[in-house]
Amino acid sequence: MTQNEFQPTDITPNKDGGVIKQIIKEGEGNDSPVPGDKVKVHYVGTLDDGAETQFDSSRDRGEQFEFDLGKGSVIKAWDIGVATMKKGEIAKLTCKPEYAYGATGAPPKIPANATLIFEVELFEWKGEDISEEEDGSIIRHITTKGKGYKNPNDNALVKIHYVGRYKENVFEDREVEFTMGEGDAQGIVEGVEEAAKKMKEGEKCRLDVKAIRAYGSQGKPEFNIPPDADLHYDVEMLHFEKAKDSWEMDIKEKLQQAEVSKSKGTKYFKEENFKLACKCYEKVIKYLEFETVTEEDDKAKRRELMLAAHLNVAMCKLKTKEWYDSKKHCEKALEFDPNNVKGFFRKAQAEYELKDWKESKADYQKVLELEPANKAAKNGVLKCEQQEKKDKEREKKLYQGIFSKMAKENQAKESERPQDGFAEIGEWDNSMARGMLPLDRECEAFGEKMPERAVSDTCANGLVENDKQETPKESKPEPASANGETESKPEGDTPV
Repeated sequence: MTQNEFQPTDITPNKDGGVIKQIIKEGEGNDSPVPGDKVKVHYVGTLDDGAETQFDSSRDRGEQFEFDLGKGSVIKAWDIGVATMKKGEIAKLTCKPEYAYGATGAPPKIPANATLIFEVELFEWKGEDISEEEDGSIIRHITTKGKGYKNPNDNALVKIHYVGRYKENVFEDREVEFTMGEGDAQGIVEGVEEAAKKMKEGEKCRLDVKAIRAYGSQGKPEFNIPPDADLHYDVEMLHFEKAKDSWEMDIKEKLQQAEVSKSKGTKYFKEENFKLACKCYEKVIKYLEFETVTEEDDKAKRRELMLAAHLNVAMCKLKTKEWYDSKKHCEKALEFDPNNVKGFFRKAQAEYELKDWKESKADYQKVLELEPANKAAKNGVLKCEQQEKKDKEREKKLYQGIFSKMAKENQAKESERPQDGFAEIGEWDNSMARGMLPLDRECEAFGEKMPERAVSDTCANGLVENDKQETPKESKPEPASANGETESKPEGDTPV
């Protein structure tokens, strides 16, 4: 198709002529960006004044312009026009004032009620990152906007339809209803459930989900999905019923909901779905953690539920090998009950896995103080002592190795030295002293005072001021003076 065959087209939703598009160069493929995508374009903006006065150009700046499509960050005509373009396409958009800068314009370059013409080239786009960690693991492309402004909250009853694809193969196509936060129980991957939290009723979207938010390193053999596979989903939010938010509940309702969550957690724990069980127990904490309670019965109930929740989260974290988190929740549980056997036992288990033998042993011993007949705790103490012994043996071998190496290095250095140092310079005799000044003259030369003892020794030895003296008598060594130096020579593996 030649340029002349591209006819100007009204692309406004209500066909009021507000945005007229004419393709200058055709793009690639069939895909177009959707609201929420981050797009990159070049553009040249001119006034529809007969002279085509240019008021702005990204090309002149040599830098592509990037914006979020459909978010109102650009003029209305761009949100409409760019959403119709393909990758690599160049299009001319003629925009009426009500779809551009309206009656006020954008002085001094754009006058009031100005019709604008943009030549736009679309280079690329990428979806909206909706992952909590903002790590690109869940990318959303909204294909159909939803109704209203509400989204499902925790515990909302949600009904969705979705199609899952691995590469070009559809592996799942179904309609499913679930409680928000418990999608895993219905086989819904984390990426889809996270996206559903942000959807409005009637909304449709396309998701790019990384393996870490889908089936991970295990894959899904029954769907022919290999390990570490990235997946794609088309999701439609059919309906949802919001649950009551915690801030809307009184203490009685919160205690009731906490009981429900605790029961669900125990159910999932028995099914060995430890991740989902942990989520349910954590909901109990979320409901009650900062709640002020006045009635004694409610206080007792809150304490009981908070104690059980922390202990059960600690147990789930042990199952999923999150040792530090397990220890942290045990410490929280012990704040509610300082003599809780399960709290000390699970804390000891976590500390053992963290290789903190001393702390682990102390907590196992605390269990034995509270329950002297606890065999698992006795075994735990023995295991800690064995590990401590192994550590000492390893430490001993390490130091032995270091000292052995040092000894070998010293021995090698000694072997390189001459065996008899005096043999190199010969025996001492009086000829070596020839030309040396007498001691009194030497002290005088250096401006030093002659030591009294040296004077008497000099006289006693009969030294004279020439170099023809007799060999001095051998002086006895001084006795060593004292210088003050010393001689150097499985308990609790069920939910509460």
